[in-house]
Amino acid sequence: MGQTHNSVGMHALDTGIDISKLESGELVLALAGNPNVGKSSIFNSLTGMNQHTGNWPGKTVESAAGRFKSGKNSYIIIDLPGTYSLMAHSPEEEVARDFICSGSADAVIVVCDATCLERNMNLVLQTLEITSNVIVCVNLLDEAGRKRIRVDLHALEKRLGVPVIGTVGRSRKGVKKLLDVLDTFAKNERGQAHVFRVSYPEPIENAALTIENAAKEHFDGRGISRFAAMRLLEGENEQQLNSSLGEDFFADENIALAIDGARKQLCDAEIDADRFTDMTVSAIIKSAEEICGECVSTDDGKYGDIDRKLDRVFTGKLIGYPIMLLFFTFIFWLTITGANYPSEFLSRLLFSLESPLKQLCELIHMPAWLKGVLVDGAYRVLAWVVAVMFPPMAIFFPLFTLLEDAGYLPRVAYNLDKPFRKCNACGKQALTMCMGFGCNAAGVVGCRIIDSPRERLLAILTNSFVPCNGRFPTFITLITAFFLYNFGQGIGSTLLSSLFLTALIALGVIMTFAATKLLSSTVLRGMPSSFTFELPPYRRVQIGRVILRSVFDRTLFVLARSAVVAAPAGALIWVLANVSVGDASLLAYVSDLLDPFGRFMGLDGVILLGFILGFPANEIVLPIIIMIYTSGTTLGELSSVSAVRELLLSNGWTWLTALNTMLFSLMHWPCSTTLLTVKKETGSVKWTLLASFLPTLFGAAVCVIMKLLFGIR
Repeated sequence: MGQTHNSVGMHALDTGIDISKLESGELVLALAGNPNVGKSSIFNSLTGMNQHTGNWPGKTVESAAGRFKSGKNSYIIIDLPGTYSLMAHSPEEEVARDFICSGSADAVIVVCDATCLERNMNLVLQTLEITSNVIVCVNLLDEAGRKRIRVDLHALEKRLGVPVIGTVGRSRKGVKKLLDVLDTFAKNERGQAHVFRVSYPEPIENAALTIENAAKEHFDGRGISRFAAMRLLEGENEQQLNSSLGEDFFADENIALAIDGARKQLCDAEIDADRFTDMTVSAIIKSAEEICGECVSTDDGKYGDIDRKLDRVFTGKLIGYPIMLLFFTFIFWLTITGANYPSEFLSRLLFSLESPLKQLCELIHMPAWLKGVLVDGAYRVLAWVVAVMFPPMAIFFPLFTLLEDAGYLPRVAYNLDKPFRKCNACGKQALTMCMGFGCNAAGVVGCRIIDSPRERLLAILTNSFVPCNGRFPTFITLITAFFLYNFGQGIGSTLLSSLFLTALIALGVIMTFAATKLLSSTVLRGMPSSFTFELPPYRRVQIGRVILRSVFDRTLFVLARSAVVAAPAGALIWVLANVSVGDASLLAYVSDLLDPFGRFMGLDGVILLGFILGFPANEIVLPIIIMIYTSGTTLGELSSVSAVRELLLSNGWTWLTALNTMLFSLMHWPCSTTLLTVKKETGSVKWTLLASFLPTLFGAAVCVIMKLLFGIR
């Protein structure tokens, strides 16, 4: 297996590893496969990297990279985006194809799902047209066993002419054998096996051979000439193919003549572009059927019956949506109930450290103003964010991840596909919207899975209509204080809180549809594109791994991100509260200026100022409001829901004020992190401003309507 990467043009991938700077003897591997075949699990098993491996189609949007050693050799492995084909109909397919065609990889590992091998074989056969340095990794053998599907790995290896390894990525089964095969590749000990090639109809074979013979010398023996010939005959743009292959071979007059001659051969055989595509795709499918017919067997044809029965329930027209609402209500109820006690404990613990910190400041003779900025400002806000955010996130994220790992969340996205398509948007937006429940910034990044630029923009601009985890504390506190206060603290109260919260979030989803429809009918007109949405099999979740992964990958990540912005925000708030203009602080002065605008919306100036100062982190909005109401110079601490209720009532709040505050929290400008992410993803200040203005407009309009309908505040 020669190190071809040093002699060919490199295709840049955002992997974090510069593969043009290899260590001595280090070999490059490409990891390819369909979405949802456990490719990232294989990647993690080899590298030890903690990449997310959720049961979700389209999870790997960018290329990741890692290093590992087998004991005999050192490797760099590039985890390519999940793709069904190398015919480059989407950005994921382009990235995967370009890297494989570039010759940068010494070998390509194609990961397949043992439960649906025939569908995965399409990618294997296309990869074999580019390179013979292929290892087929048949993953998910445990699931195939449960469904009584048997794969004859030896027969498959003999048929394809390349190594075939059976694995269970999540338990690392078969990984050692994979490493042994890689070492065999590295030493060129594989021998001269006959690699399978798809047989196309004779006119196509003859036309491809004409181009192939003329182009061979341009590929340094890499065997890509057949793939290039097929793509040219398919009608692919020459400039794009040049970019993919890293070769300007169209400048060669002999090749140009060969292309013209090959196309004339097809014309004489009455094979136009559409018929060519149909014939080549049919040949690949037929080859896949024949191979899998010989190598795959099952006890009966009912192995998918359980999944199909469950899908009739979870995606049914009549009961799919109610079940979806019940699932989310249960998650919210469990989050609300479980977060109360740890949140209270953390609050007492963190706020009890204020006194020792102040004593330390006095001991080192720190100026009073600096002590106020650091302890009463930065630390107090930071403590509040940690105490309020960490417990519900530590419950919500694992529960959400369990549903994802079990295969249910893709069914939620499937249920929401039709509403999005009616809004002239892509059904994949349902996926990115679900990601936004944890963090809107993560949801915006997830929009990369949408191929169409127009539809990707629609998803980015409307993602913040679903509430991120940081808005839940405000919702829960106000629901409990104003709408369920007389129900006590029993299970009935928390259940009603969950139903109320679910209804609020459902409103956010409805507003997402409305905003998407508005944009798709005005500034982002267009028809929805088609896409393949694969429902993965239901899987037995690995509870321990899911909990650890969700806590470290999601909870602590979001918490750290919030802490970074919360501390400076706390320092700024303390300055505004302690610097006076006349007889009033800057905080009070600004809130008075905002009061007319707030009252027009059924709020007041203090509430609006709380949202403005809460721009770095939604978690601190309610504490800022409390601080201003108490005329405090430090952020207010909530000792109980009862105390919050009394304070807000004494400042003129009614149930309508509380409702409008929740509605405006549901629909207002995204936090600073999300907007920075929007700017990075769109590269446009215009779209970033629209992403801020659009939900704010909806939120203000809904608040004004509620005030007009239910009274004056």
